Amino acid sequence: MGVLIAVEGLDGAGKRTLIDGLIAELNAKGLRAGSLAFPQYGRSVHADLAAEALRGGNGDLAGSINAMAILFALDRSAASAELSNLLDANDIVILDRWVASNAAYSAARADQDADGEIVAWVGDLEFGRLALPPADLTVLLDVPTEVAAERARRRGELDDTRALDAYERDGGLQRRTGAVYRELADRDWYGRWWTYRSEDDRPALLTLCTEIFAG
Repeated sequence: MGVLIAVEGLDGAGKRTLIDGLIAELNAKGLRAGSLAFPQYGRSVHADLAAEALRGGNGDLAGSINAMAILFALDRSAASAELSNLLDANDIVILDRWVASNAAYSAARADQDADGEIVAWVGDLEFGRLALPPADLTVLLDVPTEVAAERARRRGELDDTRALDAYERDGGLQRRTGAVYRELADRDWYGRWWTYRSEDDRPALLTLCTEIFAG
């Protein structure tokens, strides 16, 4: 089985760019590396229902923190077989979001911190009842909220399919989510965490990934 690494952060933090760069560098070192992104918009009915809700559809669905969290959890659960196959076929699999994203956004919506009830509930739901595997390493891509928001806004202007949803338009929610992410990292929530703040951290992260693979 390959090593599982999750990259977390706010919308617009630059997760996809970081993951693509890491995969290229790992491949250059002779390691097989794959990736999977969540939510699986366009591939998962659960993710699509959530996306519709965040853009005003599906009645009052978006108003329920727990209902939205369950949809995102089921989106990940539906990809269990695909993830297992990726881990079998690769040395390292890097995920663009994993369970911590559900914990951070749900807690922020509920005005709770990382020690709150909903973070524990998400962990029990996804790692417990749905038996999803914790990551061997979770990388928090920690950028200022304003920088992430501007990137997400520009991305939405360039691509209609990535227009800002209700979560992305809520600056207060994004700030609170960033704070919960940092608390989860401080607590090493469900495994080892590492915080990435700038391109200067890339060589250290690459070394860390290869060390975890080497055991």
